[in-house]
Amino acid sequence: MIIEIKTFKELSTEELYTMLQLRSEVFVVEQNCVYQDLDGKDRIAIHVLGSKNGQLVAYTRIFGPGDYFKEASIGRVLAKKEERMYGYGRDIMEASLQIVQEHFGTIPVRISAQKYLLKFYNSLGFVQTGKEYLEDGIPHIAMVIK
Repeated sequence: MIIEIKTFKELSTEELYTMLQLRSEVFVVEQNCVYQDLDGKDRIAIHVLGSKNGQLVAYTRIFGPGDYFKEASIGRVLAKKEERMYGYGRDIMEASLQIVQEHFGTIPVRISAQKYLLKFYNSLGFVQTGKEYLEDGIPHIAMVIK
């Protein structure tokens, strides 16, 4: 998988369309969750795109401290359903954590993790920091890595 890092302004129209299409495919269609994906925050995010053979297969967006949470944060974490067996979710998260460190230094990173992915995020070093809550009707847990 090839990792590319882009600001909103650096995304081509095709990249933006493909990114939004994949986010909709995973978070709206696959998870059967109607929510406002276009939340206005993409303009200030660092976009991490993971491609294989020219096709977007994994994605995250990163925010600096104070942009979304007090800490830096990583969100919209996804791997294309047909490609999950290859570990691209782990690869894109490891790359995203490295990008946070390169851009902001060694600082805490907060995520809003879907509960069913608790073990996955624990394996990356994240620890639960609060009680379970519903976000867009899906159980989530606040987690931080220091």
